[in-house]
Amino acid sequence: MFTKLTPINKEQHANLKVKAIESFDFASKFHIASVMVHEFVKAASVYPIVFLEDKSQDEFKPVALLGLDENENLFIGEDGKWQAPYIPAIIRRYPFALAKNPDQDNFTVCIDEDSKYVGTEDGQPLFNDQGEPTEVIENVKRYLGELQQMEEFTKAFCHFLTENNLFTSLNMRVKAADQIKNVTGCYVINEERLNNLSDKKFLEIKEKGYLAPLYSHLTSLYQIERLALLKQGISAVETPQQAKNSLQ
Repeated sequence: MFTKLTPINKEQHANLKVKAIESFDFASKFHIASVMVHEFVKAASVYPIVFLEDKSQDEFKPVALLGLDENENLFIGEDGKWQAPYIPAIIRRYPFALAKNPDQDNFTVCIDEDSKYVGTEDGQPLFNDQGEPTEVIENVKRYLGELQQMEEFTKAFCHFLTENNLFTSLNMRVKAADQIKNVTGCYVINEERLNNLSDKKFLEIKEKGYLAPLYSHLTSLYQIERLALLKQGISAVETPQQAKNSLQ
């Protein structure tokens, strides 16, 4: 997504402006998008939510599946519009991101200088004539700060699932565009193990605020069928029943 991510500073970016995103072409090759626990309820109505293992960090991370093949985003139309009612936050933050400062416990707001939505001619300025940050910077800081807090909560959620042995490999076959696709290489919550947890553990899940995302994830897995239908040209915003009727 980012090709030239640079920390924002008023000396280097005094005249920089940012335009509103009109096309999501920059995400057309993303078949997955990271999501956070706070997004599960909304995201689950459209995307399958699964978990990927990051062995380098020894942790699991939740992602929304946007396609069944690499370099394939089934939710972006030919006009570059996102064809679904919910767009993952990691996509919406573009062209901004947070980068952790080396040897420090804080983050710096960065911008992709190569983005076509960044320039010196059109858009909203990052700094005013006095060199002070504009409302654009303040809003971005607040938004990215909220995402960072959500990410910490999501890490704790995934650690809890790992500690309680609730992950299991997904091995699923779906028919898409006259082809059989194997959906593998990711993890889901083992519903049987979840249901066999003690009452004490379930109370802990409730107190931690994990119940809604747990069941949102489980119900989201039915959206894998939506991805298969998208391969056949069915609209991303149609319900499974509408899609079924359109095939009859």
